[in-house]
Amino acid sequence: MMFMNVSAQKKLAAKVMKVGISRVRILDDKEVSEAITRNDIKRLVARGVITKVEKRGVSKKYSAYRLSQKKRGRRMGKGTRKGSKYAKKSSKRHWIDKVRALRKMLTEMRDEGTIERSDYRKLYYQVKGGAFRNKKHMLYYLKSKEILKEKKGVKHERNK
Repeated sequence: MMFMNVSAQKKLAAKVMKVGISRVRILDDKEVSEAITRNDIKRLVARGVITKVEKRGVSKKYSAYRLSQKKRGRRMGKGTRKGSKYAKKSSKRHWIDKVRALRKMLTEMRDEGTIERSDYRKLYYQVKGGAFRNKKHMLYYLKSKEILKEKKGVKHERNK
């Protein structure tokens, strides 16, 4: 079977149907090669010899999958994040979380009896003043100043 050159008709059909050349499909080359005018092309389109390929949309399947992954906490690494250092969590939120953790630790220590009530109050104000970076830093401070004492009735010994 010999193919005929119908590129001119294809261009004309694209203009008539208002689509790109790549979206024009010709079913019968011989019949189309005889078409010369725009009216000839319109008749062939009406008869279904020349057809238009439908546009392909964007699937939402993959975006839905990505969203479900994000809900599970995936795909949230350093490479994904955009913006400044505190774009995800504001500096105020960081501060609130840190202070709450330190205060909770202090109250637990006071209730257990590992620190005195007077020391608790001083440390509370130090926490408010931003003296400690984190819980580990506060514990280091307590041990270095010898404020931390053994729990009542419990003696800590290491296994040798």
